[in-house]
Amino acid sequence: MKSWIGLLRSLAIYHDPRKLRAWRRFYREILAPGDLVFDVGAHVGTRARAMRAAGARVVALEPQALFAAWLRQTLPRDIVLVEAAAGGAEAEAEMAVSSRHPTVSSLRADFVSGAAAAPGFGHVRWDRAERVRVVTLDGLIAAHGRPAYVKIDVEGFELEVLSGLSAPVPMLSVEYLPGFPHLSRAVVARLTELGDYRFNAVAGEGGRFLWAEWRGAEAALDWLASLPPEAPSGDLFVRLR
Repeated sequence: MKSWIGLLRSLAIYHDPRKLRAWRRFYREILAPGDLVFDVGAHVGTRARAMRAAGARVVALEPQALFAAWLRQTLPRDIVLVEAAAGGAEAEAEMAVSSRHPTVSSLRADFVSGAAAAPGFGHVRWDRAERVRVVTLDGLIAAHGRPAYVKIDVEGFELEVLSGLSAPVPMLSVEYLPGFPHLSRAVVARLTELGDYRFNAVAGEGGRFLWAEWRGAEAALDWLASLPPEAPSGDLFVRLR
């Protein structure tokens, strides 16, 4: 029952018509019709649908069984659904699941253990575990082709997802969590290893870039360090120079 309450809560939060319109406008600006995109951590499919509305060909990954079942029934048939997480190697792994707040379910144990002290997470309880399949971005590229854009929103597991990518892609976005600055620093370091990237950011579900000009890694790190722990999460975007 709690899992269904969590699904309904996620639908109420992310299927807000204003947010959907904002993301559709946003993706029309950065994607071209026919672009291949990966949505890693599709959840209830909001971003996958917005990217499809921009004309993109979408491969959506979702490991949680309840949400994958929802997506199986509701996603447009031309979106490819992969019922798996992404990580550094093909495997199976144990995901800590919050039945009432499933959007923060995570494969990263220290994220779950450290969240109790992080602003905004005090009410969250990870009350069960789910065994999930793990694939790699390299494996997805071998199966589907090189994407123009990869969206990664995996609650602290972003670095592991990026460790399964051996060559740069034109554009990525990763969730940043102000309460976990060490995770963001590690992700930025990995991105700079992968390619000559420039950075921009989208705060919350605003669906617009914060900066008129794309910035270097040091400027992005300085900005991330300036955020108070209680600031809302968002997406850090990178594109190849």
